[in-house]
Amino acid sequence: MKITIVSVGKLKEKHLKEGIKEYLKRLGAYAKVNIIEVADEKAPETMSELEMQEVKRKEGERILSNISQDAFVITLEINGKMLSSEQLASKLDGLATYGKSKIVFVIGGSLGISEAVQKRSDLALSFSKMTFPHQLMRLVLLEQVYRAFRIMRGEPYIF
Repeated sequence: MKITIVSVGKLKEKHLKEGIKEYLKRLGAYAKVNIIEVADEKAPETMSELEMQEVKRKEGERILSNISQDAFVITLEINGKMLSSEQLASKLDGLATYGKSKIVFVIGGSLGISEAVQKRSDLALSFSKMTFPHQLMRLVLLEQVYRAFRIMRGEPYIF
């Protein structure tokens, strides 16, 4: 399975980079995982609704340019479907079983994701009704994907 995470913005925090590096190493035994960072759109502190939509549109174009036509796209959205770790494992296992070997997870910028990216999404996934920093979500997502592979293989979770 090939998993790509397309995320808006550059990760700067050292502790998050270290955690991500660890999970990427662990996931190497199960899948090829790649992280693509797309530039976030520079925006003023306060914006009109129209300006916010324009920022999301530009970031969305960058995201979509990194998604192949044959990929199954899972967007992380606050209003998406909530799954347990076991349900996520079952979903990934089912995708692999039915020939969907390219999975793309999308983490939007601070304003969320564009309507065009939402339309391209095959599954809108929510980790919580709470809002998290998009940089932190990379680490949380990788941890859950690692946990999903352990569940799929009937292996105990090890950290």
